[in-house]
Amino acid sequence: MLQKTLCLIKPDGVQRRLVGTLIERLERKGFRIAAMRMLRVDADLARLHYAEHEGKPFFPLLIDYITSGPIIALCLEGNDAIASLRNIVGNTNPVKAAAGTIRGDYALTIGRNLIHAADSPEAAERELALFFSPKDIIEHTPALHSWIHRED
Repeated sequence: MLQKTLCLIKPDGVQRRLVGTLIERLERKGFRIAAMRMLRVDADLARLHYAEHEGKPFFPLLIDYITSGPIIALCLEGNDAIASLRNIVGNTNPVKAAAGTIRGDYALTIGRNLIHAADSPEAAERELALFFSPKDIIEHTPALHSWIHRED
């Protein structure tokens, strides 16, 4: 099933200059980038994004962290994109993340774990709407796909 999902490269991913490496991993996995932007998340957007964690002891830390520097927001598309992205991202705690996952290979701590992936179709839809308007999401057929399937 073709799905769209939100992926955020968090401030530590940008600060550690891993953006290209992480995007390459996502593209090599087969995700298509339908939208991408760099931004600084303000406190209001951060509270909306992490609304399900409001009231938990770590909520203020989430807000401080996601607003601490620029992020890269991506709308990714692919077959079973939500589950597939969660698999490649790995466990939230890098100590428990499998080798070969982004967090297993690159993340340092649970509080600085590089990347966010929506965890359900409902979350993906809600989160994509926070970071992108419908006109930001570009529908296209990759050129290579068109070239491979053309009739000669």
